[in-house]
Amino acid sequence: QVQLVESGGGSVQAGGSLRLSCIVSGLTYGSYSMGWFRQAAGKEREGVAAVDDSDGRKSYADSVKGRFTISKDNAKNTLYLQMNSLKPEDTAWYYCAADSVVYDGLSPYEYNYWGQGTQVTVSS
Repeated sequence: QVQLVESGGGSVQAGGSLRLSCIVSGLTYGSYSMGWFRQAAGKEREGVAAVDDSDGRKSYADSVKGRFTISKDNAKNTLYLQMNSLKPEDTAWYYCAADSVVYDGLSPYEYNYWGQGTQVTVSS
């Protein structure tokens, strides 16, 4: 059974930082591409950052480039999202996702495995 469990969300002021974690179990972690997504109230889920396991290539949404960094620790089966210089518009539920064949890492439709989400609130 595949499980993804996010943690690390919370409330911060604009300009602050948070690090999200996603612990993965039940799959061959090293062979899956993974991504972070977010969904704000009344909006569609959007891709934030992704890492392609085949070549380690990372991709980011334009809105977070230079502020967010995705990384993973295969030894700990954990995916991270370091979020710096947070803005109120970053407020959303954040989800991690994984799948074995992903062509567009930032598309939520590419992933079958999802975590339950962690909430991030950024106040101005």
